[in-house]
Amino acid sequence: MQTHEDTAAAGHEPAAPGHEPGATGAHEGAAAGHESAGGLPQFDFTWWPGQIAWFLIIFFALMAFMRFFATPKVGGTIDAREGKITGDIADARRMKDEADAQARAAAAESAEGHAQARKVASEARAKAKAEIAARLSEEEVKLAAVAAQAEARIAKARDAAMANVATIAGETAQAIVAKLTGKTATSAELSAAAKG
Repeated sequence: MQTHEDTAAAGHEPAAPGHEPGATGAHEGAAAGHESAGGLPQFDFTWWPGQIAWFLIIFFALMAFMRFFATPKVGGTIDAREGKITGDIADARRMKDEADAQARAAAAESAEGHAQARKVASEARAKAKAEIAARLSEEEVKLAAVAAQAEARIAKARDAAMANVATIAGETAQAIVAKLTGKTATSAELSAAAKG
């Protein structure tokens, strides 16, 4: 077996890959084979029947997959989504109708409450007015009784005062006459002077 040293000793250098003896002819034969095949296999008419057959097999397999698996799933998802949206819209309309009904009921209750409050206030005002009128009439009766008693006392005091006025006037006249004339006048003289 010849080693690297033996080859070097023999004066032969090892050839680079692809440059071994006979490699040139192999490359040239491969290039010639490609040129005789007509370039890419896709453009070689001899390959077309197989390519068309595989294209049709893959195409129909893909169509069958789309028809029986993908499209029904997508269609089912779309139908489910549409059903959910329709259901949500129906629920929203139902809740809106319920809210409107509750709002109308609340408005009716509020109006009824206002009417009841007005009625209670009116009854309270009427009751208060009746109580005030009754108390006023009681007070007027009491005041009338007190006024009658006061008038009676005043009349009695006036009569007593009028009875004493004559006596006081007579005494005052006697004192004046006595002071002016130095004589004391009698009651008869004073009465005669008052009448005259």
